[in-house]
Amino acid sequence: MDQAEKLRLLTKSIHTMHKARVITVTSGKGGVGKSNISVNLAIQLAKMGKKVIILDADFGLANVEVMLGIRPKYNLADLMFRGKELKEIITSGPENIGFISGGSGIKEMATMTREQVLFLTNKLVELDEMADFIIVDTGAGISDSVLEFVSMSQEVLLVATPEPTSITDAYALLKTLNKKTTFQASETVIKFVANRVSSQEEGKSLFEKMDIVVSKFLNLKLTYLGCIPMDPNVTKAVCMQKPFSICYPSTIATKAIVTLTETICNEDNDIRKNGISTLFSGMIRSVFKSKKK
Repeated sequence: MDQAEKLRLLTKSIHTMHKARVITVTSGKGGVGKSNISVNLAIQLAKMGKKVIILDADFGLANVEVMLGIRPKYNLADLMFRGKELKEIITSGPENIGFISGGSGIKEMATMTREQVLFLTNKLVELDEMADFIIVDTGAGISDSVLEFVSMSQEVLLVATPEPTSITDAYALLKTLNKKTTFQASETVIKFVANRVSSQEEGKSLFEKMDIVVSKFLNLKLTYLGCIPMDPNVTKAVCMQKPFSICYPSTIATKAIVTLTETICNEDNDIRKNGISTLFSGMIRSVFKSKKK
């Protein structure tokens, strides 16, 4: 049996296995609180009894490990190219969440052989079986790696703040995404999160303005997940390299992230779960197609 046939059989078997719910968190620019939301969302999901793993898919910056105050020993590249097992690259975090650093692994997918593709897909099937939720924290902006993750994701949280540059860059990300041949709008739910707002009203207004422009010019559908208010305790927690929902469980930002988490959990039975192995399989196929051109 050749490698291509093995990959086809593995892909077929994925459909019968347990699949995690994958939520990809992204933003049009850096500094809008995307990684903070990823980390604290994961912690609140774990508090609600869910098994959660965060994949830090930003190989340029290590924001998630900075937020957690944890330096992982190994990363995704060690799994892909250096013989490490999946369990070895998962670092334990608060509330028993798991954390995987992308390292340079995402970037290096472009150089993978078919044998390495088969190996990685096998390992990611294991990851699906280990988690109820996988939170993918992408890099910020419209780099190729960010767009690959978002275009292949079934469920996307788009984070923006009231700053004009944040809104402009969030729209630019959606505009670029909409042009990708691998992106299927009908298969993707994009949920808007307004961060650092002064009130509930400002958060809803921010979404409505974005939604009007996106609907008119991009023909995409956005939904409103909710907002997180400006909170000085968030900055204090970042300086301590600890998640704000652990340091300040009663602060307004924590109450808001709990509400967002409850909304996500209430949707769980209605979401079709494709799993992280399916997402990566799509990304890898896209990479091989582009290499053939």
